Amino acid sequence: MTSLHGLFVPMITPFTADGALAPAALDAHARRVLDAGATGLVALGTTAEPSALTADERVEVLDRCAAVCAERDAPLIVCAGGNATAESVRAVGALRHPVAAVLAVVPYYVRPSEAGVVAHFTAMAAASPAPLLVYDVPYRTARPLSGDTLVRLAGIPNIAGFKHSVGGVDAASIEVLARAGDTTTVLCGDDRFASALLALGARGGILAAANVAPAAYAALIAAWLADDAALGRALGHRLDALGAALFAEPNPTVVKAVLAEQGLIPSAAVRLPLLPAAPESTAAALRAAASATVAPV
Repeated sequence: MTSLHGLFVPMITPFTADGALAPAALDAHARRVLDAGATGLVALGTTAEPSALTADERVEVLDRCAAVCAERDAPLIVCAGGNATAESVRAVGALRHPVAAVLAVVPYYVRPSEAGVVAHFTAMAAASPAPLLVYDVPYRTARPLSGDTLVRLAGIPNIAGFKHSVGGVDAASIEVLARAGDTTTVLCGDDRFASALLALGARGGILAAANVAPAAYAALIAAWLADDAALGRALGHRLDALGAALFAEPNPTVVKAVLAEQGLIPSAAVRLPLLPAAPESTAAALRAAASATVAPV
């Protein structure tokens, strides 16, 4: 569980201007965020546009993230599973790389009961060779989870914790940290609420904005984990404008536009149904990124 503390960057998938995978840019970006202070990487999360990748592209993205993590002795979290339990069990059972954890989303669209969610993750955890992180993101899944259910999930063997992305800090956020925070890992998945959740006891974050400002978000998490509330608050306030600007349009469109403007990836290309970020969104995010710079931790 110690390896699950800190900043984990959910990797973008760089494309060339004509929309092809840009593997060398992915390698360079992975090394860049780790050098800037990230603890580890997340492969094939929402930020990677996995549903728009071919099966072969998903394999290559995972292989390259795993290779960089092995090279840098950094933990890798990989996303697996979906809204069908049998398929999710097969997916975790077929993992090809040693990973620190598997990030698995709450079943979406079918809107199971909370008891059904518990049964789903119990089956996945029993089949997984690595600990599970439950990805609780109700504004994408339409299945909110109560504090009681989060605590129940935290007690299941081989479930290490949560990527908590509820669009704020709600009663369930407070309950899981108060009742199970000493025995489970909560990683914030909402960039603008990271500082608040860290103040309550979260142990890190999986933050898309860290693709743009990895050193700043690593410093934010390090401050709160060191109980430096004054620094944590100051960094959180400084980063709020960046978090807002990068999510002014669907993730990862603005993130990729900023990285392309900075010359760090070949293009801002995304794949349909996403559209490239508008120039005004990109400009606003570039201004916010300039004011969020800190030295690597």
